[in-house]
Amino acid sequence: MAMEYVGDNMWKYSKKLQYPINIRKKDLKMAKAIISQYGGPQGELGAALRYLNQRYTMPDEKGRSLLNDIGTEELTQ
Repeated sequence: MAMEYVGDNMWKYSKKLQYPINIRKKDLKMAKAIISQYGGPQGELGAALRYLNQRYTMPDEKGRSLLNDIGTEELTQ
């Protein structure tokens, strides 16, 4: 999906993938595993939010900074 500038403060939305794909058959088990890694309880987003929330309970600034850095790094993955 991409937004393309077409002039005069207007944008054209084109729904195309960065790399072409060819899906031959559905693999529901793999789809479930991929989705759980992104948004499941043990996924990247869940881990990032846990780190970012735990920083508020740290008694010292060094611990807060460390959890903030780890949480931010988890969001980038």
